[in-house]
Amino acid sequence: MTITIREEELILAKERAIYFPKQELLAISDLHLGKTAYFRQAGVQVPSTMANQDLQRLGQLIERYAPKTLLINGDMFHHKLNSDIEAFEQWKSQYQALQFILVKGNHDRLDEIHYQQLGIQLEDPSYCTANFCFIHDALHCNEENLYPISGHLHPGISIVGKAKQYLKFPCFYFGESYAIMPAFSAFTGLYMIKPKPGEGIFAITPNQVVAV
Repeated sequence: MTITIREEELILAKERAIYFPKQELLAISDLHLGKTAYFRQAGVQVPSTMANQDLQRLGQLIERYAPKTLLINGDMFHHKLNSDIEAFEQWKSQYQALQFILVKGNHDRLDEIHYQQLGIQLEDPSYCTANFCFIHDALHCNEENLYPISGHLHPGISIVGKAKQYLKFPCFYFGESYAIMPAFSAFTGLYMIKPKPGEGIFAITPNQVVAV
């Protein structure tokens, strides 16, 4: 799904990402690496493969779009250093030429030295381009002339299916004042959006992104 915001083309990918061709920038939000390991340490039976599946999906996006920059719009790491983050370090070694930027989110609690060691450029509270302000929570954006793109809420939308059942999907939200990206991690819940007239809602189904 390709849309235009502020006269700039955005490609909405069904893998829960946005590609900005003009900037050669791939943006995701709420990766939450380390969350599955954190729950396992707490005794909750969560498959250890979930984080690897998210990284595999991210790798496929990088191969498809060949961006110069990967921007994570907050909550890259869910908690402290653990085995999931070690797996990320090994995965990242495949992309030596790719610039990694993290806009700090409420779950990004590692010491700054750890981000430096991982080769991640940390931006707090936002990272701005000519038209957009990437920030984890849009309500904290002070860039009046830019369009905020946030994460944090894990937006979802309910759609009536052919059998008149309600189906829930993650979604992209584009309002008049700001946008919200879907959570990239599959191990997250959904905050259900109730769209108003004029707002752009794009549901992420298993096969494609569809306008609602």
